Amino acid sequence: MTLEILTPDKKVFEGEVTAVTVPGTMGSFQILRDHAPIISTLEDGPVIIKSKAGEETFVIKGGVVEVLKNKIIVLAEGVA
Repeated sequence: MTLEILTPDKKVFEGEVTAVTVPGTMGSFQILRDHAPIISTLEDGPVIIKSKAGEETFVIKGGVVEVLKNKIIVLAEGVA
């Protein structure tokens, strides 16, 4: 899967991942390969990225996530 984390200022992350956990408005949820298409609002909190290289975390300030055909795009209002 590919993940992009974008803010109004810059691209924060782009790369291949195996799992992503995002802070959804109704609670955190994890996105794995072949996840159903979804668009969801996000709250302030951690985006936890798992890849073959290990685990990385970014703390975002709200936003939206879109998942479609193993491509994940996080549009964040900001990154702490």
